[in-house]
Amino acid sequence: MSTRMRTTSPEAASDHTSACAPMPGQVVLVLQGGGALGAYQAGVYQALHDARIEPDWIIGTSIGAINGALIAGNPFEDRLTRLRQFWDGVSQRGISTPGWLPGFENWSRDLAIVTQGIASFFTPRLDVWAGLHQRVGVEHAAFYSTAPLRETLTSLVDFTYLNERKTRLTVGAVNVCSGRMHYFTNRDAPMDPEHVMASAAFPPGFPSVRLEGEPYWDGGIYSNTPLEAVLDDKPRRSSIIFAVQLWSTDGPEPDSIWQVLSRQRDIQYASRSESHLARQKQIHRLRHVIRELGRHVPQEQLESPEVKELLGWGCNTTMQVVELDAPRSDGDLNRDIDFSASGIERRWSAGYEDTKQMLELAPWQEEPDPMEGISVYRASAAVR
Repeated sequence: MSTRMRTTSPEAASDHTSACAPMPGQVVLVLQGGGALGAYQAGVYQALHDARIEPDWIIGTSIGAINGALIAGNPFEDRLTRLRQFWDGVSQRGISTPGWLPGFENWSRDLAIVTQGIASFFTPRLDVWAGLHQRVGVEHAAFYSTAPLRETLTSLVDFTYLNERKTRLTVGAVNVCSGRMHYFTNRDAPMDPEHVMASAAFPPGFPSVRLEGEPYWDGGIYSNTPLEAVLDDKPRRSSIIFAVQLWSTDGPEPDSIWQVLSRQRDIQYASRSESHLARQKQIHRLRHVIRELGRHVPQEQLESPEVKELLGWGCNTTMQVVELDAPRSDGDLNRDIDFSASGIERRWSAGYEDTKQMLELAPWQEEPDPMEGISVYRASAAVR
């Protein structure tokens, strides 16, 4: 489904509250990586929060892991405040120009971030410029230090509360040596700031983080939309999955090198979600086929251990995936470092309005196809 959305400011959006009907399954929030684009995710959460829909499970990579920790790691009444504190802390203001130098304000802001970092997030490591071949170890081989992020997470996330597992949090990180994706979750073991930082350790900008003796990088290197974590979960539960996409799968034909580079990044970080969903729809359909076949097996054979094992591959769960696509920014190569106050507010507002409209449509209330098992509802925002 395709819907054109309008925008409002986060401040105005908070005036609207509504109550939604009970959801037919656990509510899962899946959050991509994308740096400054993650403000859209904050708006998505605010709309859910205002509608009194709190996620049972949050899965995130990179900025999605940070937003996820801010939500899952705080009680209901503090979550929006902590999100606002984080995004206010990373927002930047460039040099204001009266229009006689188009783009100069953005250029100056981006240059300041690259050369100075963001005080509450990351700071430059001047020592690395002594030589790119200098052997400093994997935990220091990066252009920036993320020590400020550790302090920010410690101050804004209640890890004691997080580890009480009232909301499940899963963050994805890729093992530097094996190249394999690993999902850390508070359901299985306590989590701390390092788990979130590992998921956001995008090289070569940010250094790897060592967990359980192994170095990890940003999970977005391997899979920027970690849908497989919920679709492969055991035991499976029927779910309403809000998959928040920060990078556009579709886009116009680029006609300059700058636009080619921008489009390449979109495809690189957005494409896996489509392939994951296609594969999972096939698998889930087979599970439902096995379930239906079991109804035609004679009762006496149902007691056979072999038949029980085979029928165990079947299931009755339904997965309803609600895709929320952040606004396209065609040709804006540095959009993921656009931490401008106006950019953050614009994306936050877009996330709020897009989600609010989807909640009003509530497509998950329709009866899903009993054989398919997975339904996908897509809201595509206009270019902004």
